[in-house]
Amino acid sequence: MTSSAKLNRSLVDVAMGRAHADLVIRNGQWVCVQSGEIVDGTDIAVVNGRVAYVGANASHTVGKDTIVVDARGKYLVPGLLDGHMHVESGMVTVTEFVRAVAPRGTTGMFIDPHEIANVFGLKGVKLMVDEAAKQPIHVWVQAPSCVPSAPGMETPGASIGPEEIAEAMAWPGVIGLGEMMNFPGVFSGDAKMLSEMAITHAANKTIGGHYASPDLGLPFHGYVAGGAEDDHEGTRLDDAIARVRQGMKAMLRYGSAWHDVATQVKAITKHKLDSRRFLLCTDDSHAQTLTQDGHMDRVLRHAIAEGLDPMTAIQMCTINTAEHFGLTREMGMIAAGRWADIVIVEDLRDFRAEVVISKGEVIAQKGKWTSDIPAFSYPKWATNSVNLKRELKADDFILRVESQKPALSRVEGSKVTANVIGVIENQAPTKHLKIEMPVTNGQLKADTTRDIAKIALVERHKGTGGITLGLVSGFGLTRKCAIASTVAHDSHHMIVVGTDDASMAAAANSLARSGGGQAVVIDGKVRAQVELQIAGLMSTERAEIVAKKAASVLEGFVTCGCEMNNPNMQLSLLGLVVIPELRISDLGLVDVTKFKFIPVVE
Repeated sequence: MTSSAKLNRSLVDVAMGRAHADLVIRNGQWVCVQSGEIVDGTDIAVVNGRVAYVGANASHTVGKDTIVVDARGKYLVPGLLDGHMHVESGMVTVTEFVRAVAPRGTTGMFIDPHEIANVFGLKGVKLMVDEAAKQPIHVWVQAPSCVPSAPGMETPGASIGPEEIAEAMAWPGVIGLGEMMNFPGVFSGDAKMLSEMAITHAANKTIGGHYASPDLGLPFHGYVAGGAEDDHEGTRLDDAIARVRQGMKAMLRYGSAWHDVATQVKAITKHKLDSRRFLLCTDDSHAQTLTQDGHMDRVLRHAIAEGLDPMTAIQMCTINTAEHFGLTREMGMIAAGRWADIVIVEDLRDFRAEVVISKGEVIAQKGKWTSDIPAFSYPKWATNSVNLKRELKADDFILRVESQKPALSRVEGSKVTANVIGVIENQAPTKHLKIEMPVTNGQLKADTTRDIAKIALVERHKGTGGITLGLVSGFGLTRKCAIASTVAHDSHHMIVVGTDDASMAAAANSLARSGGGQAVVIDGKVRAQVELQIAGLMSTERAEIVAKKAASVLEGFVTCGCEMNNPNMQLSLLGLVVIPELRISDLGLVDVTKFKFIPVVE
């Protein structure tokens, strides 16, 4: 008899009362997402980690060794699933991310490790896959599709192509292709992108989407025709409607900095579109958000507050997500044969997990783990990724006009029109600003009175010594300060924003010494720092410790004059050259709407 047949036999025997359950939950209100009902007086019997029986009375499955949990009339909800997210954005490892979110009701995550892939390539992805397999909850991995995110526009630490995708598709735990960010490549017929998508289809796995453009004309239709099956980049009502009409699943994200649920959920609440085509996800969650506010439970509360019926909202992060990835035989609902992933809560609107059961085991009660997660060891190569050619100096951050406008650089007091990156609070896109700037001593300087800071992208993978300089507006920096980060999507070089050249150099050098992370320098002194030794992206410390250090970085932003919500998230995306309108890469300033390099000074 095969292992599958043995499992089925055990489920049948328990359901019929011929064998005893390992765990029985009594007297709950079954949130039956598959039918859209709440069924009172429900018992659940579990054996070998799976649900064997769901009904009015499971007493026939109880034996002397059966663990019995009394739900006392509270709701029995399927474990919450995050349909699209990046563990690295939490600045913690897979293990520590799970430690932070599982007690809050998350029992499944679909992760795209394209951050570590841009640093270490396929071996970085395999590291994440191996760690994911050891977790007490379900962690599925999507093979990163765009490493680099935009070939020719940036230089990553490694690259991934069709051959690597084909290899990864055969790995246990890989559920599909990660977000296809190179949308111009898809609608332009790029052979590499289309090949990766074809390989994924041939493996009968899901293709993640990422269409970060407001243009819903022919480019959008061309992108959809390429095969992307979902998209989390919508920010407008029309975006959600267009994606669903074209057969995609609209993923409404609510992360630490990207708040896109409120506008798009009206497609369901106002325009009455079928909610089964919509999913909830986080995309990027900061460690402080995870430890203080929550994960998918936080998204769920927010979606309900924005007008969704609780049952609908729960379906959007349980059965809808499982169905999208072809996993409804395994999870996404409380039903026989599925993994026993169950969350007991008292209030569906103010969703707070009281008991969390994953794979048939009670793993947390009242937000606390009932057992520990085994530690995962990391190879030395994973902690050696910040390679600067030399120690940086203030002069390295001088933005000289002579390199672009030699004649003007010699005319003191002359003015030039500069292309400036404009940050938009709580959104991933930026604005392409054109601002008149004075030339002083042949250079452009930061101007705190007009909210104009310098931005530098420092190459950190190969130690080339390359530094790209530009200007950015929106952070509101008023002090002589700088903030540096090796979390710099997607190529993850080092990004430094500041108003003072010496402080920018000090911040960069501090991260080089610590092996990566984020640092705030004020008046030339390091005032806050979070060390991220793994790939310059993640810490091995507990999420609550990382959250405290990351909070000190956010406090540093405030001390510098910044009043934005989660500005470190905004900072980390300024090098992401696949989201309009203006970004910076190691190769120059990028106009993403036209996918071409432009000078800082016109």
